Amino acid sequence: MSIVITGNPGVGKHTVAEKIAQRLELPIIDINKIARDSGLFEENEDVKDVDTEKLKKILAQKISENNLIIGHLAPYVLEKNQIKIMIVLRRSPYDLIKVYKNRRYSEEKTKENTGSEILGIIAHDAISRFEEKVVQINITGKTIQEGEEKVIGLISGNKESEKVDWLDLVTKNKDLRKFFVD
Repeated sequence: MSIVITGNPGVGKHTVAEKIAQRLELPIIDINKIARDSGLFEENEDVKDVDTEKLKKILAQKISENNLIIGHLAPYVLEKNQIKIMIVLRRSPYDLIKVYKNRRYSEEKTKENTGSEILGIIAHDAISRFEEKVVQINITGKTIQEGEEKVIGLISGNKESEKVDWLDLVTKNKDLRKFFVD
């Protein structure tokens, strides 16, 4: 069964996954790359929509016994019996604003993605579908090596899932308007 690394855009999925794949000698299956190569992305203004049903079928043919699967769409295109563990990387929305600025995301796309991180949408959806197979970690302020070590700990069962609550932080900072209101 496969190891999955998911989370919102900009949390560090690819960076951490490359290190983990090298360390565990696992091939990487990049969900976005497969969707792009299969012509499944549809441009809609500033958003790229994906036909998840078609993507599920394509992935079912590509996933073998031991892989490292990466992508923010993982909770929506994989089945519980395909995975050993799903690790949701979480990162402070304040850090993500800087990442999205460097990526030249529009203000709307930035708010959509930071809002998703604050509300824990991917974590919630993953837990709803994959239950006990889902763990999450906060990689805010961690080096690549520290993130790698945390993920390895989760995979080996030596560490537990972390509780991540950005909504409480943003509320305490009185920044709800910054992330949710135009």
